[in-house]
Amino acid sequence: MDLKAALAAHRLLAIVRGADADAALRTVLTLAEEGVELIEVSLTGADALGVIERAREALGPDRPLGAGTVLSADDARAAHRAGADFAVTPALGDGVSTAAELGMPVLAGVLTPTEILTARTLGATALKVFPAARAGGPDYLRALRGPFPHDLFVPVGGVDASAARAYLTAGATAVGVGSPLVGDAADGGSLAALRERARAFRAVVREAP
Repeated sequence: MDLKAALAAHRLLAIVRGADADAALRTVLTLAEEGVELIEVSLTGADALGVIERAREALGPDRPLGAGTVLSADDARAAHRAGADFAVTPALGDGVSTAAELGMPVLAGVLTPTEILTARTLGATALKVFPAARAGGPDYLRALRGPFPHDLFVPVGGVDASAARAYLTAGATAVGVGSPLVGDAADGGSLAALRERARAFRAVVREAP
């Protein structure tokens, strides 16, 4: 898949991490029904690889589906086998380089300028600024874009609807959103409430400059 184009087009990456595998799968499918085009399933969730496999079967081969919290080479290989199209990491390591070697675009976790340069060397496609809120929020993103104007930044961590708008205004290519979007749906919570949140976030990313 063309992760760069997808991030630029859709501007929202949903992060699903659940203690209930069946609920996590329902969450993925509900988000897809609501038009959230980019979804990652964190490998720290219950039976995450099984969720990815089942979601891939339900969504078909053309819908983007990512694996998150890819830390190691083994994680990358397992995610690839399960049917993930792209990998998302919280940091830099073997998960980035192995996923890239397997042909999976990688949204690699970075925080500092040095890590940005390292991510490029490892083959990252785009850069996940994590944890964005702790790093200084939209002002920090603006500072990073000074020396790195052509890199694709995706802030993750503490991104609610208001912060999503601010990050996109500050030059983020997209935003990654976990609990402010997913809530408790992946643990068995309300799918109706999930649908409302998905519509609200989609409206934010449509309207942001």
